[in-house]
Amino acid sequence: MADTKGQARSESKIGLKQRTPSRERKWSECHCSGTGSFTHDELLKVWKGLFYCMWMQDKPLLQEELGRTISQLIHAFQTTETQHLFLQTFWQTMNREWAGIDRLRLDKFYMLMRMVLNESLKAVRTRGWEEKQVEQLLELLITEILHPSSQAPNGVKSHFIEIFLEELTKVGAKELTADQNLRFIDPFCKIAACTKDSLVLHNIARGIFETIVEQAPFAIEDLMNEMDAQNGEDEASDGDGESLEGSIRRTDLEKGKGTGDDEDSAGPVLQFDYEAVANRLFEVASRQSTPSQNRKRLYKPPDSPGFSGTFPEDDIPEKTYRHLLEGRRERKMRRRSLKSRSKNKRRRTGGDY
Repeated sequence: MADTKGQARSESKIGLKQRTPSRERKWSECHCSGTGSFTHDELLKVWKGLFYCMWMQDKPLLQEELGRTISQLIHAFQTTETQHLFLQTFWQTMNREWAGIDRLRLDKFYMLMRMVLNESLKAVRTRGWEEKQVEQLLELLITEILHPSSQAPNGVKSHFIEIFLEELTKVGAKELTADQNLRFIDPFCKIAACTKDSLVLHNIARGIFETIVEQAPFAIEDLMNEMDAQNGEDEASDGDGESLEGSIRRTDLEKGKGTGDDEDSAGPVLQFDYEAVANRLFEVASRQSTPSQNRKRLYKPPDSPGFSGTFPEDDIPEKTYRHLLEGRRERKMRRRSLKSRSKNKRRRTGGDY
């Protein structure tokens, strides 16, 4: 009898943990669709409840499902302002509760932070990576996590820096241009130049700048693959026509060593204009207000294996690399223009009925 009651209580707890985020989503959708909106204090209470839902879930597969459900709640909010308030209160909750998380529960909260960051980037992607949307999201993240006045513990800061480029790659590598990617890492350049926290400085240098350099061979290979695909499309649609990229042969790139022939070469990689990255780092490091230890760290070549002190595009002809980046930018703009026209056409067609 006692065993039956214990099992019933256990099943009741599991059901409650699974139902709570679903109820929160319905509640938030109803609340957001009306005239009212959430206050900061209300969302802090919501996140406290969601935090302890995650806390109580012990089964790995259910943790992942629960984390996904919780992180996707951001899409239930209809406006950018409420989405950002939802994100702000999430990071404030993590900062407040972090010291109480024991080592056995750390992994699932690391996973939750990764999932929430991923969904917040997807929310920006649904708005076409608008510059204003990107700036607002980055300002929120830096203010709550990396700004000197932030209350974020070292564990939250370190994990955020570690996962930022990984999640940006998953969400935007196929769409973002080198200019847009530079905009995404610019706040990290500024923080690295002014922070007095040596751990933050080291983590940004390692997790952002050195990671960019390490991934360069794969980024070049990705550009080459994209160029080949585009040339194939051009030949199919226009037999004798040649694009700017079509005049560049793959063999021109393969003369260099950094073309990434590794078998581990995986998926799309974020593209960067390495000269622009180097110039930006030099600009922030050379300011009079930059502490000497920060300047020294930013001037230092990345500690990547095999890094020779020059940026990776030196291994391939500069004009070739520039043409590839420009061609990629043009293709992205053409795709966005076609998407925009298609949406407008659908709206007009829908309006006629």
